[in-house]
Amino acid sequence: MVSNISSKTISLSLAKLSDSDFIFSLRVNEKLNKYISTFSGSVKDQHRWLEDYKKRECDEREFYYVIRRNDSDLPIGTVRLYDFIENSNSFCWGSWVINENKTPSSAIESALLVYKIGFEYLRFSGSHFFVDKRNTSVVDFHKKSGAIFLGEDDINFFFNYTPDLYNSLKEKYKKFL
Repeated sequence: MVSNISSKTISLSLAKLSDSDFIFSLRVNEKLNKYISTFSGSVKDQHRWLEDYKKRECDEREFYYVIRRNDSDLPIGTVRLYDFIENSNSFCWGSWVINENKTPSSAIESALLVYKIGFEYLRFSGSHFFVDKRNTSVVDFHKKSGAIFLGEDDINFFFNYTPDLYNSLKEKYKKFL
């Protein structure tokens, strides 16, 4: 399990119960929550969800990270590794939300750290994920990073990512690691 990992301007640390207020603020922010699963609960509900998540974390079935700025330790977002599929040795990632306090390179850095955890530490041989079709900036980000388009349904595009693609991306953006 990777509890903390850093790059040039950000770090990922496993979410704690004390992060409930911050995570809740992201989930109810109308500018940020357009393309993530809807949440209509309270901070207390978010806290309960985190309590349940911590059990999945202990079982190493899921890892939910708070993204923080290295220069101030200010929380700026979240990202989650989940849906670990043993027979295809693949992980999904999502819950990727970054607020207005981000660093200019926080998107590429957080993606690189997710792949580093998934491929280098957890030793997965693939990553599967989906993106809401309306979330064009994230769709473009994944296409530019080399993600393999697998298909679509009415709502989402489906992608795959491999360690080889990660290694190419890591080489291209090594100044951020």
